[in-house]
Amino acid sequence: MLHFERFTQRGRDAISASIDRLIVAGWTGRDAAAIEHHIEELAALGVPRPSSTPLFYRLGSGLLTQTDCLQVLGPDSSGEAEPVLVSLADGLWVGVGSDHTDRRAEAVGVALSKQLCGKVVGRQLWRFDEVVGHWDSLVLRSWITEKGTRTLYQEGALAAIRRPEDLLEQLGGLAVGNLMFCGTLGALGGVRPAARFDMMLEDPVLQRSLQWGYAVEVLPVVS
Repeated sequence: MLHFERFTQRGRDAISASIDRLIVAGWTGRDAAAIEHHIEELAALGVPRPSSTPLFYRLGSGLLTQTDCLQVLGPDSSGEAEPVLVSLADGLWVGVGSDHTDRRAEAVGVALSKQLCGKVVGRQLWRFDEVVGHWDSLVLRSWITEKGTRTLYQEGALAAIRRPEDLLEQLGGLAVGNLMFCGTLGALGGVRPAARFDMMLEDPVLQRSLQWGYAVEVLPVVS
């Protein structure tokens, strides 16, 4: 069960929702060169090239969490800020989330690596209808804390990734109770782990933002 505060131009409300289907859309860059950059970025970590783009990974919905401290096994995971679509009984809503991924396991299989880490979702939502008209202007940012310093990790407009209508058409739509991560941007300075991950989706047109962050607790690997 996820808990959200929903913001619209008319006001706000609170809702709890049970999510029974989780989809992570991968390789969603709108520009071929940007896709290739991200593929090469991950190839440097030993991740095999995708069979096609985009891809839709079906993951266990139990991975969804709204924690402020994510526990991970070993030191080789990192976050990725993404816009999130949530299908509720009264329509589509937009949030921000982190597709936290085990990078070591990613070299074995991308789907496996995504299944190994919790998927963190913020507690704030916007109505999809209020932002779809200026979707490309929304700005996604993330920061990491490494060695005690907060550093900008990702930044860019959503014009860099496929429009949500395109993803929904290829997926076949989102039924009520479905949630989809819509893709990410390249990391500034390369993909790397960090002690904390903060993310923001900014709407410069309506002058508001969605924000969430979490610490990363590394659990020891024993054998």
